[in-house]
Amino acid sequence: MPLLRFDVIEGRDEHSLKQLLDAAHRAMVKAFDVPEQDRYQIVHQHPAHEMIIEDTGLGFNRSKDMVIISVTSKQRTNEQKVRLYEYLVKELGESCGIAPNDIMISIVTNEDADWSFGMGEAQFLNGKL
Repeated sequence: MPLLRFDVIEGRDEHSLKQLLDAAHRAMVKAFDVPEQDRYQIVHQHPAHEMIIEDTGLGFNRSKDMVIISVTSKQRTNEQKVRLYEYLVKELGESCGIAPNDIMISIVTNEDADWSFGMGEAQFLNGKL
């Protein structure tokens, strides 16, 4: 059920994007214990000049491989969130060659009433999920 949005600099081919999405999904399944078929991912590609992602004074550099991952999810524990950060960096590094300093992650939480998966229904509230 988490919805993941990926903001990347344009130029990645279809295969590279699939690797990115598959790696992120593996991390999500492990960290948040979501079912394998629970996959909602959207990619936004931008010209490089449209992405200004600095380091907040942490002293690391970003490259053209930078990826910003925005996660919208029901509430998770701090431990699950930390695991997700670790798993995402590991999976994206191993599968896509993306350096840890090129991965930024933000999690926004919401509640059961904030989701409809279709049919004009609140499936978490009506018992279907």
